[in-house]
Amino acid sequence: MIGGIGIPELLIILVIVLIIFGAGKLPEIGAGLGKGIRNFKKATQEVSEIENKGEKKPELEEKTKDA
Repeated sequence: MIGGIGIPELLIILVIVLIIFGAGKLPEIGAGLGKGIRNFKKATQEVSEIENKGEKKPELEEKTKDA
């Protein structure tokens, strides 16, 4: 595979991560990455929904009316 990451490369990366952070920190690191990815997906979906509808969200409209 040219330019790709295969199984041997992933194993080497995993060993390096284990050496640097230790086995106890891996669940914390994984949870943090998962939350970050989830938040990123949520944010991009919200932006695309607003762009597709061409209108503001109702909660944003209420805030602008009060101001």
